[in-house]
Amino acid sequence: MTNEGKTLSVVKFVWILAGLSVIVLAGLHVFFTLHPSSVQFTTPYQAVLLTNGSVYFGHLQEYGTLHPLLTDVYYIVSQTNMDAKQVNHALIKRGKELHEPDRMYLNPEQIVFVESVGAGSKVAQLIAEQKK
Repeated sequence: MTNEGKTLSVVKFVWILAGLSVIVLAGLHVFFTLHPSSVQFTTPYQAVLLTNGSVYFGHLQEYGTLHPLLTDVYYIVSQTNMDAKQVNHALIKRGKELHEPDRMYLNPEQIVFVESVGAGSKVAQLIAEQKK
C-alpha cells in the first residue's frame, strides 16, 4: 500500500471514529434528558441559594433535572432599626406579590447549592407558625 493509500485509510478511520463519537454522545444526551435523576430530600423544606445571592425556602422537586420546581416558597426580608441598631428578620410567603406566584421554576445553572431545612430550625418553626 502506498503512503497516499495509508493516509486515506487513516482519514477514513478518523471520520468514522468521529461519527461514532457523535452518535454515542447524542444517544447519551437523549437518555439523560428523558431519564433525569431527581434527588430526593428527607425533610419537608429545602433552602436554595441562587447565584444572585437570593435564598428561597420551599419544597424542592425535580432537583438534578433540567426543570427544578420550588413550591410553598418563602424568603427572608431583613429590616434595620437604626434607632435600636438592631436587624429584624421576617419570613415572607411568596404569593402575596401582585402577580400571586404559586411556584418557581428554577434555572439549574443558577443554583449554587441546596440544603435541607432542619425540622427544629427557626425557619421551620416560622413556616409552621404561618401555616396555623
